[in-house]
Amino acid sequence: MKKRTIWIIACAMGISFAALIFMQVFYFNKIVEMRQRQFDENVKRALYQAVHSIELKETQTTIEKEIAANDSTHRDQLRTEMEGLQPAPPALPLDPDGISPKIGMGLQRPNTAIADRVRERFINQKNLLNEVIYSTLYHPVDIPFERRINRNDLDNALKTELQHNGIDLKQVAYHFQVLTIDGREVARCPDYEEGFGDAVYKQPIFPNDPPSQSGFVVVRFPHVGNYIYESARFVLPAIIFTFILLVMFIFTIFTIFRQRKLSEIKNDFINNMTHEFKTPIASINLAAQMLSDRNIEKSEERIAHLSRIITDESKRLKFHVEKVLQMSAFDRSDTATLKFQELEANTVIEDVVATFRLQVENVHGTIESHIDAEDPIVQADPMHFTNLIYNLLENALKYRKPDVPLELHVATYNKDNQLCISFKDNGIGIRRENLKHIFERFYRVPTGNVHNVKGVGIGLAYVASVVKAHKGTIHVDSNYGIGTTFTISLPLLDA
Repeated sequence: MKKRTIWIIACAMGISFAALIFMQVFYFNKIVEMRQRQFDENVKRALYQAVHSIELKETQTTIEKEIAANDSTHRDQLRTEMEGLQPAPPALPLDPDGISPKIGMGLQRPNTAIADRVRERFINQKNLLNEVIYSTLYHPVDIPFERRINRNDLDNALKTELQHNGIDLKQVAYHFQVLTIDGREVARCPDYEEGFGDAVYKQPIFPNDPPSQSGFVVVRFPHVGNYIYESARFVLPAIIFTFILLVMFIFTIFTIFRQRKLSEIKNDFINNMTHEFKTPIASINLAAQMLSDRNIEKSEERIAHLSRIITDESKRLKFHVEKVLQMSAFDRSDTATLKFQELEANTVIEDVVATFRLQVENVHGTIESHIDAEDPIVQADPMHFTNLIYNLLENALKYRKPDVPLELHVATYNKDNQLCISFKDNGIGIRRENLKHIFERFYRVPTGNVHNVKGVGIGLAYVASVVKAHKGTIHVDSNYGIGTTFTISLPLLDA
């Protein structure tokens, strides 16, 4: 797939995901705002109803007390009047039949008076009730404001009305206090607290009474934001899954580009490896043909020369194959192929330097070693440790300046319970933008118009893998056109 096509697909999908996330977040905020407004309306309605019930209860209690007191007084007065209207009747003479016609007439008058008095009593009670209601509602209350508020009654009223208006008190708590008009506290709930960010609601109590007889109830809801967001949490899974899909998409695009880059690098590796193999194979083939050609005179000197060519090119082929096999071994099992043992690093480094000295002198260069480490004992794999030293020396030889004799310095020293090994050269150096890639597999530093540098880009990657397997670190300092210094730090055996 072309790079342009990948970018078009990535941009289209990215815009789609961004729009989807924006819409989800937008609607989530709208839902939170709606739930907040609904919560405010429910709380205000509950406060109004709670305060109204308190006022209604006080009015009802006052009226019942007034009616009871006035009704008792009027009953006493009526009883006294009734007793005064019913004297003992005098004795009347009987007619010859034993019945006096005056008795019925005498009894009729008291019965009529009692009925009239009862009627007047009900009329008086009705007038009394109107008077009590009028005096209760339209006359100022003499009871102090703090005595008109009962904390338990107010708490019960608030709890009842909040629950009736859909506020789940198991998820959100409330605190209340009662204040006078001038801000003086009259009552509060036992666990009252003031916190930053609390939702505060205020409702007047007895607003129609004089200022000295009225006040406010203040209700606080701590952490109401959590309650609001909890009620809208059903939207969060969709947003979370969308973010997960976005991350997976970004990772997929990154993987596609990485695989495309690796494919290009592997193609370059195959081309370079083919070129590296082609030259020695062609040399071996030509030498073999010359040995087998009967028309060519075969002197001992010529045979020795052709044999040396075949041997050298065979070693060259073997060296490249070993590099690939070493890298492949680390890919399969990392440290499983290493055979650690106690190793005296100074001796190994001196032996490698002595072996490599001939190659440096063949290009008119010099190599110096400063083996100053007092404690060179490390836990290492001898074969891979030796290859590590050889690869760094070969890297310095490969990237030398063509017109300046190579100066290579190898040193060992101890620092912070570690064995440090440095390789310093005066080669062409490495640009800063290339330093972070030199330990990547198949990566080769561009050499511009210089085409005499051969390799397949796995030498430094192998070095980094070996150092990591030995629990060490590798650091590189380089100035382009001046030279490069590689420093390896390995833990000592007794560290």
